[in-house]
Amino acid sequence: MASVNPFDVSDSEEEAERRPNETVDTERSPSEGAPGPPQGNPFSPPADAEPPTLLLSSNRTSPSGEGMSVSAAATSTMAGGVETRVSVDVIAAQLLRDQYILTALEFHTELLEAGRELPRLRDYFSNPGNFERQSGTPPAKDQVLGPGGPLNRAGSISTLDSLDFARYSDDGNRESDERVAESEVASQERKNFKSSPEIQEPIRQLEKRALNFLVNEYLLKNEYKLSSITFSDENDDQDFELWDDVGLNIPKPPDLLQLYRNGGSTLSSPRDKVDVSVGVAFGDLPGNCVVREPQKKPDLSQQQQSEVVQELEYQLNLLNSEKQSLAEQIKKLQSEIQILKKSVSSPPPATVELCSSSSSSKPCSTNPPSVPSLDNGQYLDIRGVSEAGNDLVSTSTQNTSQSQQQTCNRATSQQRVQFDQPNRKLSPAFQQALLSFCRMCSESRLGAEVSRIADSEESVMLMLGRCLPHIVPNVLLAKREELIPLILCTACLHPEPKERDQLLHILFNLIKRPDDEQRQMILTGCVAFARHVGPTRVEAELLPQCWEQINHKYPERRLLVAEACGALAPYLPKEIRSSLVLSMLQQMLAEDKADMVREAVVKSLGIIMGYIDDSDKYAQGFELMLLSLGDPSERVVNAVHQVFIPAFAAWTTELGTLHTALIPSLLARIEKLLTQGEHGLDEHKLHVFLSALQSLIPPLFAVVLQNAPFTSRAKPHEDIPAIEVTRFPRPASPLQDMAIIIGNRELLSSLLLLYDHQLEHEGTTGWESLLWVVNQLLPQLIDIVGRINVTSSTCVHEFSRFFWRFCRTFGKIFTNTKVKPQFQEILRLSEENVDASAGNGILTKATVPIYATGVLTCYNQEEDRKLLVGFLEDVMTTLSLSHAPLDSLKASFVELGANPVYHELLLTVLWYGVVHTSALVRCTAARMFELLVKGVNETLVAQRVVPALITLSSDPEISVRIATIPAFGTIMETVTQKELLERVKMQLASFLEDPQYQDQHSLHMEIIRTFGRVGPNAEPRFRDDFVLPHLHKLALANNSQSVESKRIDIAIHLFEAYSALSCCFISEEVIVNHFLPGLRCLHADMEQLSPEHEVILGSMIKECEIKVENRGISDAQGSISIASSLVGEDAKTKFLSKMGQLTTSGAMLANVFQRKK
Repeated sequence: MASVNPFDVSDSEEEAERRPNETVDTERSPSEGAPGPPQGNPFSPPADAEPPTLLLSSNRTSPSGEGMSVSAAATSTMAGGVETRVSVDVIAAQLLRDQYILTALEFHTELLEAGRELPRLRDYFSNPGNFERQSGTPPAKDQVLGPGGPLNRAGSISTLDSLDFARYSDDGNRESDERVAESEVASQERKNFKSSPEIQEPIRQLEKRALNFLVNEYLLKNEYKLSSITFSDENDDQDFELWDDVGLNIPKPPDLLQLYRNGGSTLSSPRDKVDVSVGVAFGDLPGNCVVREPQKKPDLSQQQQSEVVQELEYQLNLLNSEKQSLAEQIKKLQSEIQILKKSVSSPPPATVELCSSSSSSKPCSTNPPSVPSLDNGQYLDIRGVSEAGNDLVSTSTQNTSQSQQQTCNRATSQQRVQFDQPNRKLSPAFQQALLSFCRMCSESRLGAEVSRIADSEESVMLMLGRCLPHIVPNVLLAKREELIPLILCTACLHPEPKERDQLLHILFNLIKRPDDEQRQMILTGCVAFARHVGPTRVEAELLPQCWEQINHKYPERRLLVAEACGALAPYLPKEIRSSLVLSMLQQMLAEDKADMVREAVVKSLGIIMGYIDDSDKYAQGFELMLLSLGDPSERVVNAVHQVFIPAFAAWTTELGTLHTALIPSLLARIEKLLTQGEHGLDEHKLHVFLSALQSLIPPLFAVVLQNAPFTSRAKPHEDIPAIEVTRFPRPASPLQDMAIIIGNRELLSSLLLLYDHQLEHEGTTGWESLLWVVNQLLPQLIDIVGRINVTSSTCVHEFSRFFWRFCRTFGKIFTNTKVKPQFQEILRLSEENVDASAGNGILTKATVPIYATGVLTCYNQEEDRKLLVGFLEDVMTTLSLSHAPLDSLKASFVELGANPVYHELLLTVLWYGVVHTSALVRCTAARMFELLVKGVNETLVAQRVVPALITLSSDPEISVRIATIPAFGTIMETVTQKELLERVKMQLASFLEDPQYQDQHSLHMEIIRTFGRVGPNAEPRFRDDFVLPHLHKLALANNSQSVESKRIDIAIHLFEAYSALSCCFISEEVIVNHFLPGLRCLHADMEQLSPEHEVILGSMIKECEIKVENRGISDAQGSISIASSLVGEDAKTKFLSKMGQLTTSGAMLANVFQRKK
């Protein structure tokens, strides 16, 4: 049986750390710097354990892992009497322990060149596990850096039965686990790992990968295929088909079943035997490599062997001297225990340790186990005073013994419960042996915790800090949020920084993929923690947890980080807010691929902007705004407008740069965009800049109100009328609500009353912020509006919405007195200027639709509607009489026609044109009906549109009649009322069949163009009975056209119409009677006029004929599609090759493949 050191009282890494003052002038355990795990571990790289460090000073390291007192060290030095000779193996061990990796490598190379290969260095540098990189977290302060970056420590002494599978949650191996120094476990505790499975080291990365491989192999061999698939998915970073992927340079170990049957006994037996002989882990001795691998070292020289013998003799002398010193301490402490026993007036009967008996009911007290310390005397230990006294035994100096004696006195004084003592004369030994039959145990970790009851807040925190890491992995994932209050409370109050770090790590890794509610709960806890501990601890303890998960593979975890940065912003030091946190969020915004993460980043950046006070960060904030506005995700852009821009604008307002720097910068970028985009404007960038300007309108108006001459007189009181609901546009978020920006609704109401009064009666003298808006902002905006492309409906719409929100925000008086006059001065709508070139140019630009739809529609009262009607009538008249392009008028009708509220108003404007005395104005009105028909309901079409078109179709001017044809065609395309369709059909028939129109070339071209546009979408009966027969007639008539220019025009338009109609389903009868004959007539024209068109027409005719011939055989369903007939590979190839030979413009073939909508 292996011997056990009864004075090694530390039961865990945490307990060893809590007593740093128990040793004086001690060095680290010889085993803690071991570059590799022991050879006995089948899951770890085979490397020799490091021997004890032999320093050249008098203070030597105790092999037991505990510090040795100065006196004991001195005694041992004198008693040794052996000259210290340092071997090359000891030098190598010292270099590896102190992480002088490059020096060790050079030493290894020199030994190889001298023919003296050292196994320790050979095994270390051949083990890839010693050079495994860490990733995802910044290096810890005490982390050792190797030649290639951070070096992981190799696995320690652990076998299958000593692996702790429940140390962490199922969210994956904690990365910082690899940073734990091995000095946290004493060498004697390592020896007891096998016998005490509750005390285990954290699993190493290579050990985990090896176990994963064996577990997956076991699942496959035993037909747990679904479990194996799930297990593989959860470890997607590992190849379970290849053992070499694990990363260990050892053969594959036996399967899991064989390991279980062997029980690891053969692996641990060498260590057990060595423990009996010397009382310490033999792997810690410098001669370990000789004993464990004799077959690998037949070439050891006589000198080397003598050096090993000398080292062993020195170690033996050292242990003998330590034994004498410890024996003296035992006697002294036993006398102190007797004094303590006598000082207790009425000791309780439970003065012996109670433990569960084994199968032979052997008392546990024969070999007192290593038990945890008293934790600063804050526990009531149910094991009794005598055992508590035994716990005071340590390997420290007399000062430490005195402090522990005081601790024990405090614990005894707090134990005030009195018990009735029996009037018996049993000896204490008999009483202890009798009570040993009670089935109680305190040997295990849990038993030790249960046997001690905390009686103070600090001891409760210490107990929770030890127990929570073991509780969390055993709680269901769906219920783990219930642990958040417990974890946070312990993390707040625990005295040990390392334990707090572990608890916060557990908090952030509590749930693998936390949902929205779980994230909110964690964030709430983080804020509560921050409020309790203050900014210093938030920076030191919470921020590192965020940094560790900034690149986590699950987006929900990165989302938690992004949200935490914003939630913790008010509780961080200001220099950290504007540096580290801002940089973290900027990195996530630029690199993260998940939309929801970037959305949370933008919101957190907005919160940071609300707390930042470093004016030097303005430029960085502006760049972040532009970067986030250009994000491809709509939800991210919405977050920018809702949170970031309002917060950034509030900061620039305080800096005084909103109207002096921020808005001018955006305007300059818009102007630059217009200058560069003369041949093609980047509408997306324009939208980005303009949307940012639009979000800055509320804070700009707040600046105007807060810097007005009347601001000091604004006092909220009950008599002030409430603000109308429609006074301001609906805000995109609460941060754009004027009442929230100003402070409260009563103050805003008071300011608005004074604002309107000032504008109406007192003017703007001395009002610098408003004068900037009127004299600089508005003229620049109007100039920009005049430079955008009027045919771009997107740009027109964007600027219209901007001016609408601008005018509604600044109010009706401001719009009427400041905005409208500037537009009217530029537009200059007067009859005498109709023929003048100056004044007409601006009417063809986007200024017209933006003024009409963005300014004149802000207010919907009667006078406002009259002003809008009059403006549109004047524009229509002016453009018509000056023969100017109608694009600006069309853009106005399209923008206004999208809102049904303005349909009646637009019809009123068009009726003005219908009855106008000028044929040019009537012609313009007829063309405008085509734009209006699509959005107007059928009742208005029947009551207002069709009567107006019928009136125009009988106009004396033929140009006016021709202008009504597109509108009639649009009605046929959109209306479903049969009576209405018949009226339109009759009118179109009159155009085609009336002899007076037989020679009207323009009319025929307009009809063919209209048929090609509306035919595919019109009612099938109208297409079959009206459109195709008349196209056939027009094609037949065109064969006899004598004027070649007219003939080619008609032929080209017919070709485009037939190409569009070929995509429709047409009955066989119509194909035979009208479609094919019309194609043949057109083919005859194209043979003479356009050979490239003739080839395609020939292919279309041939395919139609083939399909018609096959209809009698294939039992068709009554209709075929000409487009679908071209499915044969040869036909398709031929058709496409012919299409590629065309030299006509693409516009002519735009409708070739248009399908029915």
